[in-house]
Amino acid sequence: MTCKWLLVVALVCGSVQAAPTADEALSQDRLTQILKERGLGANLQTVGHTVATNTSSLINTAMGMIGIPYRFGGTSADTGFDCSGFVRAIYQDTVGHLLPRRADEQAKATQKIDKKELKPGDLVFFNTMRRAFSHVGIYVGNGQFIHSPSKGKTVRVEDMNTSYWAKRFNGARRVDVANVDTDSLLSSDLKTP
Repeated sequence: MTCKWLLVVALVCGSVQAAPTADEALSQDRLTQILKERGLGANLQTVGHTVATNTSSLINTAMGMIGIPYRFGGTSADTGFDCSGFVRAIYQDTVGHLLPRRADEQAKATQKIDKKELKPGDLVFFNTMRRAFSHVGIYVGNGQFIHSPSKGKTVRVEDMNTSYWAKRFNGARRVDVANVDTDSLLSSDLKTP
């Protein structure tokens, strides 16, 4: 029975990618209704929408911030960003996911992945202040990441493989937008960056 449901969910998720015909839309609606009735389809709309759409939107939004000045404690395009404020704002604005305020907290709140597994939208962490996870950026692909670097600089894309960043690389993390504990994250707003 479980295998049948997995197949059904896989077929529905796969069919969400293309524009359905009228008959397909009707059968998708009926299938969605059945899954929801059985408690299996509560997040079905999210499944079809998240990965490709959110990643593209997230990267496009981040790229739109290029040139915004660094500001310690900054959390908005109007005032400037520090590294974690930039990452937090991008995730909150594009996918509605509220990450913790500081880079080290963002590392703890996200899923550890191997560098070989990096995909656009994943977080990359660096040791830039003689402590683990003191800097964060968003991976954009091809060994590149976007971030708000430091005082006197602006949001920009850089190569992770340059000697400076390669020596300081601390790890990669993936954001699980399905699991959000907003109450504990909101309390981190009161802490300084």
